[in-house]
Amino acid sequence: MFFPQEVIEEVRARNDIVDVISGYVRLQKKGASHFGLCPFHNEKSPSFSVSQSKQMYYCFGCGVGGNVITFLQQYENAGFQEAVKMLADRAGIKLPEAEYSEAAKARENHRARLLAVNKEAARYFYYQLRAPQGKPGFTYLKNRQLEDETLHKFGLGFANKTSDDLSRYLREKGFSDELIQEAGLATFDERWGLHDKFWNRVIFPIQDINHRVIGFGGRVMGDGTPKYLNSPETPVFDKSRNLYGLNFARSSRKNQFILCEGYMDVITMHQAGFTQAVASLGTAFTSGQALLLKRYADEVLLAYDSDGAGVKAALRAIGILRESGITGRVISFAPHKDPDEFIKAEGADAFEKRLAEAENSFFFEIRILSREFDLNDPAEKTKFHRGIAEKLCIFSEEAERANYMEAIAEKYHIGHENLRKLVNSAALRGGGAKPLERPKSGLQQKKTPEDRVRKPQRLLLAWLADMPEIYPKVKRYITVEDFTEELYKEVAGRLFEELEKGRADPAGIIALFPEEERQREVAQIFHASVGKLEGKSEAEQALHEIVCHVKRNSYEYYSQRLGTDISALNQVIAGKKALEELSKMHISLD
Repeated sequence: MFFPQEVIEEVRARNDIVDVISGYVRLQKKGASHFGLCPFHNEKSPSFSVSQSKQMYYCFGCGVGGNVITFLQQYENAGFQEAVKMLADRAGIKLPEAEYSEAAKARENHRARLLAVNKEAARYFYYQLRAPQGKPGFTYLKNRQLEDETLHKFGLGFANKTSDDLSRYLREKGFSDELIQEAGLATFDERWGLHDKFWNRVIFPIQDINHRVIGFGGRVMGDGTPKYLNSPETPVFDKSRNLYGLNFARSSRKNQFILCEGYMDVITMHQAGFTQAVASLGTAFTSGQALLLKRYADEVLLAYDSDGAGVKAALRAIGILRESGITGRVISFAPHKDPDEFIKAEGADAFEKRLAEAENSFFFEIRILSREFDLNDPAEKTKFHRGIAEKLCIFSEEAERANYMEAIAEKYHIGHENLRKLVNSAALRGGGAKPLERPKSGLQQKKTPEDRVRKPQRLLLAWLADMPEIYPKVKRYITVEDFTEELYKEVAGRLFEELEKGRADPAGIIALFPEEERQREVAQIFHASVGKLEGKSEAEQALHEIVCHVKRNSYEYYSQRLGTDISALNQVIAGKKALEELSKMHISLD
């Protein structure tokens, strides 16, 4: 641990997990938990659960889970110490000097070395652009009408034609070959040895929101391929949760972002005064990037190319923005191809006007849909109207759907009542918003012998964490030794210690496991569910069944070890007695 355990616990306790995660994910309360779209994988139906009582999160789709600290580690791609500091700042807690364990110090030092080698590479590229050998890159950027101040602001650089310049320079600076490769700056093969990833390219350093260089993009000079090359993902560079230019754009105070396709679009717009421009990093726009934008603004204007690929990318981005709760509009650059070309041809004032005229994203979707039909043909026109109806079903809020129906009916000359009937028909066919589907788990869903052992143990631990008041009744029959799975036994030991004191802190138990995979598994345990139970009697029956399953498995487990495990005999005797009692007893929830 970097900080004393009591300090970490204070930081965790002072940051309610629902409040923190709500700043990243749009959550909706359903029963005892809050649900939203998982920020760690793409999904359409919410499977990301946040429990206020347990101070934990868990995704039933991808299995990610943990407490408020691990969430920031995963979402912000931060180290443990960084996550604790962010939460401490949020809660107004003054942290003491960090106490480093050897393992923690090694992890943090490794991240620091990766950032250091990136910073040194950025300096090298920056110098090369301004040296005689950088003339091809400098000429290219000047031909793109970039000013010296802009080149400096974005730290633009150049990678020489020689394929091992950077590697040799970094070695001289004391960086190891392994670190240079891990940072994505070079590769190794038997024929060429260590050689640079970027050469004969204009370099665009990629910075995180704290202005630290975490990766690079490179535009080839001449006709080489690929035209654009980007750093691979590394421990400090996650493409799906970073955006080019966000370190500047987040301070623009415009309460909106302009989302572009490329580095040059962003740079040109910033130079023209549109400092709210950002771009995805050589990949399609992701839900993680949308949630990152949502932290700073409520509206995103799409500034994608006007060609077919740009339209397709815009349609995909619109869906992601909508799922993330962000208002989207689409900028038209006609007759030009992209924002860079438009600004150079028509200037900043004309671009400002296009921003103000940006099209509602839903109207854009319908306009693009209309291109697929011959609206002079009655049959085609009817298909188009059905397509509109299906799209209107994405609005789950009745008032919002009604407003769009009214606007679309007027815009495309459709009778309002006719459109309403089409929408109702589409919803009945399955076009409407699907209700939240919660994963169901219970003892009736047994699949394998292994599952028959694990599931009751998992359910009992989850139930005890949810209802600590039943522990005094359960402990008459169940001990830590009855949990025969190694991880479950460890969790039970820690949970039972807390329950003896009259409390349960699942999030705190997660924090005791340093490995991320173990944290996921523990979060999964505490999010186990027996499914919907009707009334108290059914709940008591389910609890009795779970306790019997756990005890019966324990009895069988230790019975098989008689003769090899001296302590097994005591467990078998106690287990047999408890099973006999359980067959006659009723466990009350009162």
